[in-house]
Amino acid sequence: MCGIAGWANLENKPSQNHNEAVLHQMCERMKHRGPDSEGLWLDETVALGMRRLSIIDLHTGEQPVYSEDKSIVVVMNGELYNFREVRNDLEKRGHQFETQTDTEILPHLYEEYGDAMLEHLNGMFAFALWDKNKNKLLIARDRFGEKPLYYGVFDGKLMFASEPKVLLANPSVKTAINTDALRSYLSFDYVPAPHSIYKNIYKLPAAHLLILEKGELKTRRYWNLTFHKNGDVPTIEKAADELRELLADAVRMRLVSDVPLGILLSGGVDSSTVAAFATQFSSEKVKTFSIGFEEDSFDESKYARQVAKHLNTEHYEEKLSVEKAADLISEIGTWLDEPLSDGSLLPTFLLSRFVRKHVTVALGGDGGDEIFAGYPMYFAHKVANIYGAIPQFLRNGIIEPLVNNLPVSSKNMSFDYKAKRFVAATKYDAVTRHHSWFGSFSIDEQQSLLNKDILTNTSGDIYKDARDLLKITDAPTEIERMQFLDMNFYLAEDILTKVDRASMAVSLEVRAPFLDPRIAQFAAALPLEYKLKGSKGKYILKKAVAPLLPKNILHRPKKGFGVPIAEWLKGRLNPLMHDLLDAKRIKNQGLFDENYVRKLIKEHESGAASHHKQLWTLLVFQLWFDNFMKKD
Repeated sequence: MCGIAGWANLENKPSQNHNEAVLHQMCERMKHRGPDSEGLWLDETVALGMRRLSIIDLHTGEQPVYSEDKSIVVVMNGELYNFREVRNDLEKRGHQFETQTDTEILPHLYEEYGDAMLEHLNGMFAFALWDKNKNKLLIARDRFGEKPLYYGVFDGKLMFASEPKVLLANPSVKTAINTDALRSYLSFDYVPAPHSIYKNIYKLPAAHLLILEKGELKTRRYWNLTFHKNGDVPTIEKAADELRELLADAVRMRLVSDVPLGILLSGGVDSSTVAAFATQFSSEKVKTFSIGFEEDSFDESKYARQVAKHLNTEHYEEKLSVEKAADLISEIGTWLDEPLSDGSLLPTFLLSRFVRKHVTVALGGDGGDEIFAGYPMYFAHKVANIYGAIPQFLRNGIIEPLVNNLPVSSKNMSFDYKAKRFVAATKYDAVTRHHSWFGSFSIDEQQSLLNKDILTNTSGDIYKDARDLLKITDAPTEIERMQFLDMNFYLAEDILTKVDRASMAVSLEVRAPFLDPRIAQFAAALPLEYKLKGSKGKYILKKAVAPLLPKNILHRPKKGFGVPIAEWLKGRLNPLMHDLLDAKRIKNQGLFDENYVRKLIKEHESGAASHHKQLWTLLVFQLWFDNFMKKD
């Protein structure tokens, strides 16, 4: 695992700040991603740099790597799990290798297949490849976006890096807040690709490549999940058997490491599945790690302990208290260079820091909910369509007033919280409704929150990119279309970004077996009812792993990696909230309406409403603003 950075001049001539000192300065800004070594390469117009966290081939796996004649240069962040099979094939075709590292297959794959090289990769990656002979730069990101890649054009150069703060370390980069992206952040809790919170800095979307050739930039998608059903539908038993084999192989491939490795175990079905297969392939006792909460309704550590005992793993556990959370928030603010208000960032960072004391690589269960329809929101779409058939006078006159008057609870995923968000979003189309359930501020709420100038100068069509994305999928049902959106938006730009930033902040590599493209494609081609059966998500997954896990683990309700933010904002974090969301500060900032923010705080503190999600989203934004935007 590493971090990469660099640039290429749009014109074939030297430019300002084109020197090794600037490239080194950028690499130093991401030393946390690769504390073991630095690799720099420059010619007259191109610069490639990287920081390395040594995982595979500890002694000779330095980067950049080259083709035999040194005409192709590559730097990569990530892991290529099928590199041994690909290397064997390339050697049969006459290619010669100097190291045992996975990265070295890339220049040879490019020589053999050109841009189509990406079809041969199974892994998580972001890489940059320079072809000297063609004066061509190719940048690519993996199929699901496990590894990040940001880019922009400044001073006549295409610049790229694993994190925005690395770009900001280059003197040529001047930027400001992208206010359209701000509106997206308020809606989604993150900024979906291809935009970022910074003007003129973009994210390369998952499954995309960017090519710079002859001064022209082009991006295109190189892979897309298809929901097309080929031939006869397998029986549920046959499908479960095939899925079990795919899962086993995906975990086996991701256990390859030259450094200590463990499993992130929440006690849910997904992480427990990964742990179960890991115990089958590991020659040593598997290490598992979990995080617990002092607040009982949020704590799932007892389930993790049960699974660890069932699988006979060497189990480690850490507790997150409000005191630890308060300390973590200020620390996170120093490295979170794009606002991300997923509350589970806190326990993910704490868990990563705890795990890193014992191992350098960890496997997790990310992707299972999106691929196998595990989120309750998927079933909620079924209910919403039924609810929409109820006469409007009954909905508006009786049901919604009753729901909105339910007593406020701060427990994890409480009934009143879910019911209020459900009825508030049913008036919208499916795309808006879906993201209103996930996100913080609805379109209507933004009218009250945002400064008039922001509203005037930004687009109110916040979900346009999501609707446009649906034009390229063959998903046949509304729920499968929402799954496709979640894989491209929520999974890539929230879940995987959260895991990447939190783990790489402490130099821990996290791998996700569920994101093996073979598993995702297999699941997409199954009938929806194999994944969402009635109200039960992950039906086929649970059937496949039933022989491996305790029954109560398979059938307990989903809780998610929730955090007791609602109570924390009334207690230990209350002073921080009042400081960051102070009315004078908000007014001087010129983005939000200070009276509306004050109203949210007052209603939350009094218990009249639970605005913890909205307040946390604003608080995280202010942390980011203070660390990365505020001018002295």
